[in-house]
Amino acid sequence: MPALERDGDVFVLSLAHADGVNPENRFHPDWIEQVHGLLDEVDAVEGPAALVTVGAGKFYSNGLDTDYLFAHADRIPEYLDLVHTVYTRLLRFPMATVAAINGHAFGAGAMLALCHDTSVMRADRGFFCLPEVSLGMPFTEGMSTLLLERLPNATAVEAMTTGRRYGAADAVAHHIVGESAAEDAVVARAVEIAAARTATHGPNMTSIKDSIHTRTLAALSVQTGESSFSFGS
Repeated sequence: MPALERDGDVFVLSLAHADGVNPENRFHPDWIEQVHGLLDEVDAVEGPAALVTVGAGKFYSNGLDTDYLFAHADRIPEYLDLVHTVYTRLLRFPMATVAAINGHAFGAGAMLALCHDTSVMRADRGFFCLPEVSLGMPFTEGMSTLLLERLPNATAVEAMTTGRRYGAADAVAHHIVGESAAEDAVVARAVEIAAARTATHGPNMTSIKDSIHTRTLAALSVQTGESSFSFGS
């Protein structure tokens, strides 16, 4: 299951399973439940605190669990609403959040990275990519709003309609990520950024984030219906 470590006042949430299960850190319902459980632990802490998330190996997160999705086609709307809960949780998290993008961030995994306050991406390997257009898969209302609110408009349009793969240099240039770092420095740099912001932890941070992300949070709260989401449409 995902794991939680602490570096001073910074919590580092590993999205990866230590036993090799779910090696691409896809959004299986069990994985989502485990991530929420670890976020509960961080959320319960008092005093200065900040959060860093990171994947392992080749992947930060490869997005939706397509095996689960196709095996439970009748539950797609319910499943996508569950995915939205992770985005909402991070967008409103009462402390500074930094994504340490150690590898590929695709689809829902790319959107997960955008739910953080800022991010650091591995310089030499890994892509930020929204492949939905190539998969015949639409974006939910919440996902579309998230992308349009968190990315410059031209970047969002290009990423969503072409499936372009952005390496770290391009991702920085297009304001997708905050900065890049060498492989062995990604987490350390993310922790450094987070550590400088630990004093902001508290209810006021959630209030500020609520005001920043008003439109996105409202869109993510809209239930996904079969009429608004279908493959190949």
